[in-house]
Amino acid sequence: MSNQLTFSLFLFFLILCGPTYGFITHRPLSSSSLSSQSDLISDGVHDRYFVLDGLSAESSTCDQTYGFLPCTTTVIGNIFLIAVYGYLMFMAASYLSRGSELLLQILGPGIIGGLFLPILGSLPDALLILVSGLSGTTETAQSQVSIGMGLLAGSTVMLLTVLWGSCVIVGKCDLVDKVAQDATDTKGFSLTESGVSTDIWTSYAARMMVISIIPFLIVQIPQLLNSTSGRRLAVLIGLIASLLLLVSYCLYQVLQPWIQRRKIEYVKLKRVILELLSRYLKKYGPGMLLLRVDSEPNVETIKKLYSTIDTNGDGNISDTELRAFIVGIHFEETDLHHNDVVEKIMKYFDTSHNSRIEEKEFIDGISTWLKKTKRTAGPYSLIRFFKLTKRVEDQDQLVREQEQWLKELNPRVREQEDLLDVGVQSDEVVEGGESSKWTSIKAVLLLFLGTIIAAAFADPLVDAVDNFSDATSIPAFFISFIVLPFATNSSEAVSAIIFSSRSKRTTASLTFSEIYGAASMNNLLCLAVFLALIYIRDLTWDFSAEVLVILIVCIVMGLFASFRTHFPLWTSIVAILLYPFSLVLIYVLDYVFGWS
Repeated sequence: MSNQLTFSLFLFFLILCGPTYGFITHRPLSSSSLSSQSDLISDGVHDRYFVLDGLSAESSTCDQTYGFLPCTTTVIGNIFLIAVYGYLMFMAASYLSRGSELLLQILGPGIIGGLFLPILGSLPDALLILVSGLSGTTETAQSQVSIGMGLLAGSTVMLLTVLWGSCVIVGKCDLVDKVAQDATDTKGFSLTESGVSTDIWTSYAARMMVISIIPFLIVQIPQLLNSTSGRRLAVLIGLIASLLLLVSYCLYQVLQPWIQRRKIEYVKLKRVILELLSRYLKKYGPGMLLLRVDSEPNVETIKKLYSTIDTNGDGNISDTELRAFIVGIHFEETDLHHNDVVEKIMKYFDTSHNSRIEEKEFIDGISTWLKKTKRTAGPYSLIRFFKLTKRVEDQDQLVREQEQWLKELNPRVREQEDLLDVGVQSDEVVEGGESSKWTSIKAVLLLFLGTIIAAAFADPLVDAVDNFSDATSIPAFFISFIVLPFATNSSEAVSAIIFSSRSKRTTASLTFSEIYGAASMNNLLCLAVFLALIYIRDLTWDFSAEVLVILIVCIVMGLFASFRTHFPLWTSIVAILLYPFSLVLIYVLDYVFGWS
């Protein structure tokens, strides 16, 4: 950290001491030099001017940010300034990311992980968008606000295309039955047999990202209706919608660990009861049916199961009796531990909390499980079995159908449990030797320093991009679309690629969840800042082509990742190709069809 901070300070003083570079020369202002004022940079302190020997733009003036930071109208000079300010924004993002991680280690997930971390991660982008139209006249703000839209669109597109595809390539493993085999890469660059797989929670994150595009659709309604009177109202409604969705998203992130644990526990219980019924029917009740002809649970069969477990016949099942029964039906052949099975069954059935399972509690519990499983889809689901009970009189055939259903359901429940509970243990080793107090101070300092740097150099970076656009006649949108996302997201991008290179399902799930989360924050927080800027400054919303690109990329990648958990290598090619497609589409719509 100290080396990076030293280098950042060095760059800051370097841009204030431009004469040390070869393309920046100093000469006193004279009448002969007034004819080439486009090459002049004021030092902001004395009546001296610096001359940038490089390509000059037609414009002959530039405004110094804060009254003292250098500016230039030359191409080379602005490239230098964009590089320096971009690196400083990169350092700000790195400090914010590192500080957030330390804070998460100290305080844990919950409020910190669900609320502050996503906001802090999007802070550099939000600040750049804010300053793009905050200062200057309305005309100047309208001109520079395209830089903010370029960053907003470019950041989302870069995350879901270039970064997403890169993570698939570097994290690829062998795919066996649609599941990536950890740290096993024998298929090389096979487009179908090599790739990554994730847990089901990653698919949920992708679905939330698709939902986050709703504010874009709201703002575009007047354009779709070719109406000019309702555009300002649409911006306001879109702003309110983005803020509401942002609050909802943060609340979900706060509650997600609890929701995740509840769902995992339910699926594990589902598997325990499935094993219990399957093994009981196999050993004690061949020929018994779990359902009556009217498709209701067969209470007589459930009572027989209860009597088998209640060995002393006192009308109550104790944990000792339950444990003995589990041993008797050979539960040890599964990967479920006896103690875990007893604990889950007692917790589920003992609704009176007296450490005993009464007959009514047992019948109600099994019946409820059967009714819930009725909704299980598949070729041998209970729905099909229910239909058979109404038209098949052969008891043996019904028994065979029931055995087939239980046989097919077991691996599907295991697969569901596997998708939910890939595991969240990281290979990261937290460095020791630092007290919690020092770690807290370090985290706060990193967050403070990152915020200060981002706030200080966002405006100069936007000005440099705008001046470079004037000097080269390249639209500012395309410069910000391509360049700025790499300045604000490169830290997370490098971390994501390194993390995914470990070639494990756990790391792949975490990496892609972070990508979808970052895109969601762009669509909510950064868009909210942008819409607030448009509404408060009464600027014109004229970004139909840019919004269309965001919608296409988010919908294609979001829906693609919402309904599958494995991604062969060919998907990375599709994702990466979406990036140049987005650039070409915006250019054609804006400059060929004249959308903007």
